Amino acid sequence: MRTLWHGGHIYTLQEEGHKAEAVMTENGKILRAGPLEDLKRNFSVKPSEMRDLEGRLMLPGFVDSHMHLIGHGERLIRLDLSGYTSKSQVLEAVKEYAGKFSKGSWVIGEGWNENLWDIPAPILAKELDEAVPGHPVCLKRICRHAIAVNSKALVAGGITPETICPPGGVIEKDEEGLPSGLLKDQAQELIFSILPGASKEYLETAMRAAIQDAYALGLTGAHTEDLNYYGGFHGTYRTFKEVIGEDKLPFRAHLLVHHEVINDMKLEGGNYLGGDEWIEFGAMKIFSDGALGGRTALLSHPYADDPSTSGVAIFTQDQLDGLLKKARELDMPVAIHAIGDRAFEMSLNSIEKYPLKGKGRDRLIHAQILRKELISRAKKLPLILDIQPRFLASDFPWVISRIGEEHMDYCYAWKTLLDEGIPCAGGSDAPIEQADPLLGIHSAVTRTSSDDPGRIAYIKEEALSMYEAVSLYTKGSAYAICHEVDRGMIKEGYLADFTILDRNIFEEDPEALLRTRVNETVIGGKTVYKRGQI
Repeated sequence: MRTLWHGGHIYTLQEEGHKAEAVMTENGKILRAGPLEDLKRNFSVKPSEMRDLEGRLMLPGFVDSHMHLIGHGERLIRLDLSGYTSKSQVLEAVKEYAGKFSKGSWVIGEGWNENLWDIPAPILAKELDEAVPGHPVCLKRICRHAIAVNSKALVAGGITPETICPPGGVIEKDEEGLPSGLLKDQAQELIFSILPGASKEYLETAMRAAIQDAYALGLTGAHTEDLNYYGGFHGTYRTFKEVIGEDKLPFRAHLLVHHEVINDMKLEGGNYLGGDEWIEFGAMKIFSDGALGGRTALLSHPYADDPSTSGVAIFTQDQLDGLLKKARELDMPVAIHAIGDRAFEMSLNSIEKYPLKGKGRDRLIHAQILRKELISRAKKLPLILDIQPRFLASDFPWVISRIGEEHMDYCYAWKTLLDEGIPCAGGSDAPIEQADPLLGIHSAVTRTSSDDPGRIAYIKEEALSMYEAVSLYTKGSAYAICHEVDRGMIKEGYLADFTILDRNIFEEDPEALLRTRVNETVIGGKTVYKRGQI
């Protein structure tokens, strides 16, 4: 059925300030955008096909360029520790949660963040032993690059003072040389490998919760990385196929493929951009370093607040080169997690050694800590940067003392990146951060945290315009996956995916973003969410 959308502020994003009076859609696509009377005359619409926006703002559908969809769903359905402001609160919450399970079963929680606490000290095994003596416990840090476990979990994982740490990982030890319960990056696999497998029902429940929440946030799609977890490729991929689709929960899922399951994808008959309009395969995902929270992001200099370390390289340069070579042999671009400047440099080295010759674009994810010369190198390559504006709200001001003020000139430098002509896409890294794109847009435009009543702005010269920030989550996400010809704008022939907001954010103070609500989410011309309706 044809539908004529009109009566609101329709920002096409074809260029800054470009608007249309009305939009005609049919069969999931945009037939035309233009003057209302022209569309009514040319398409002979019936009154039942008219949709009055009632003064609201219509945008191309928001798409999160980097998240973990099932992980986001897990955060919604199980113990979430991200809101607690002290270690004692976390331990009490874990103790209460453990009471729901039979003795000896695993207790798993998400999202603790010591940087929110008065005393920013990580959770130790002995503290968890006291709070939860009858269960093995695994608590994932907000960044998912570190976990805190108790003694029962250490025993279950066979972790002793003599355990050899996996390459690219850290087993933290106390003053007596005993494992403290804090495991970072690849060392986490010692626990993850023995955790009970996620059931089919659990995965589907988590994904449904994630997608329903995405609808309410105005998200019409996401680029997500899940396939190497939850028991492996096949069960996880099956979950996407079981839950997502036009006749199920319509959602545009672009799946990054972890390098450890890339052969499974090929056996499934998959290839880059293969699939359908709902589920398609993306680039080969690689981790080159860890995270700033656990000091495992790889820097070119020692950490200012801990000169004993410069972070963790997940791979040597030769190993990273080998992964790039494999991706190219499979005609695939890469998507490399690189937070620290040394990790970013190593990623550029490999990309320059094995340049992309086929379709697609390489992606460097996060790109938080950079140097001027790295930006100069990156702009010469066919790549895009996946940035997470909300990280600014979470990382400042503590990141300054962690990195060192003298190293902050090209950090979180989004305006510089765009001005240098480097394409960027916007995401949340949910469940690491909240999946709400409006919060990301707020951070990008104001350089402040919505949680800070004083609204201190950090590196204000790197603030984006509203158009630039919104484009990250629309045009930017489309460009990252070679869909700039049919997604990310309101334009003839493009998908009829729309995010409809209750106010015109282009004409209000940026602080109004925090009061803005998604009124409607439309995918393929069909409303999947309407505020106030279940």
